[in-house]
Amino acid sequence: MNNLKVLAISGSLRSESYNRKALQIAMRIAADLGAEVTELDLRELDLPIYDKDIQDQGLPESVQKLKKTVEGTDVLIIASPEYNYSVSGALKNAIDWASREGNSLSGKVAVVFGASTGRFGTLRGQFQLRQILASVNVLILPQPQVLISRAEEAFRPDGSLTEAKTLETLKKLIEKTLKLAISIKS
Repeated sequence: MNNLKVLAISGSLRSESYNRKALQIAMRIAADLGAEVTELDLRELDLPIYDKDIQDQGLPESVQKLKKTVEGTDVLIIASPEYNYSVSGALKNAIDWASREGNSLSGKVAVVFGASTGRFGTLRGQFQLRQILASVNVLILPQPQVLISRAEEAFRPDGSLTEAKTLETLKKLIEKTLKLAISIKS
């Protein structure tokens, strides 16, 4: 998995969110598999809400940074919360900007998973995210899916997952996705 560049993104802006905790675990897994992993913090990036008028005036510096960062990676690891059966506005906004003036996301491979306090994890939100990413030509493996439900019980105080099965499924998803990225890159 060496030479693979991975960009990790949490769709949640909250610093102590369950999705940020899950993302940290995923980042360690990818790094342990030999990938070069970088995290992109959407809060720090401070993207404006997508607006064609802003785009027409020239891409803001934060958008240029987003696009350049995405273009320099092979794989996206996205931990996304579910807000009202969909993705967070911050994540959708980043995808909208990254796909403008040359789709920086096109041809990337993504790992998608998420944590939620609900019974279904992020099932509905992931469905929406998969549709959005497919529309901008991002490849996502259909299985395995990682849906971390009852997130308030899913993490230990140190940030690790309480269920070994969830961790194993996340490892399998990341490993399979990195292998796909290598086969595409070859």
